[in-house]
Amino acid sequence: MALKIYADTGPRRARQITSDVLFVLWCGLWVWLAVRLHALIVPLAAPGEKLTEVGDSLTDNMASAGQAVGGLPFVGDEIREPFDRVSQAGQSLADAGRGQQEVVERLALFLPLALAFLAISVLLAVWLPLRLRFISRATAAERYLHVADDVDLFALRALARQPLTALLRIDADPAAAWRRGDPAVITALADLELASEGIRRPPPGGR
Repeated sequence: MALKIYADTGPRRARQITSDVLFVLWCGLWVWLAVRLHALIVPLAAPGEKLTEVGDSLTDNMASAGQAVGGLPFVGDEIREPFDRVSQAGQSLADAGRGQQEVVERLALFLPLALAFLAISVLLAVWLPLRLRFISRATAAERYLHVADDVDLFALRALARQPLTALLRIDADPAAAWRRGDPAVITALADLELASEGIRRPPPGGR
């Protein structure tokens, strides 16, 4: 027998379907927000890219100029030294730009993922146990109904678990009626318990 995913009773089934749809929409919303946040953060890497371009350009130009003047006789090495220092400064500038780009890329990846994961996990921690609890209990109850030929067990559970006001609506002394085997009271008690589990008793001959 397949798992019992949704209740047979209309109002409870509607609430379950609504909660499932809302959970899916919640997940979709946070995935969309994560994508949007990623798109907003990525452009922050633009200054780092410009910084890298300027630094690389400065490094290359100063290195070329240093090599050109370095070939001059007598004074080449002395003249070349300032160019080399500027070239090194350009390299540092380019490295800083690359570092900034890496930071922005990591932020654009991990911040949206972390926020989406946290938001979805919080709701999942509430929604999933409730759904699994219902599926487990309703499936077990339905399987028992299809195997057993009576509902006495569910009537007994109703006496132990259901509110006294609900029991008194069935009979003035439901426990005594259950002990003497009153079929109408036993059936009503079983239906009350099964309704609390979200399932209906199959009609006679329907097992």
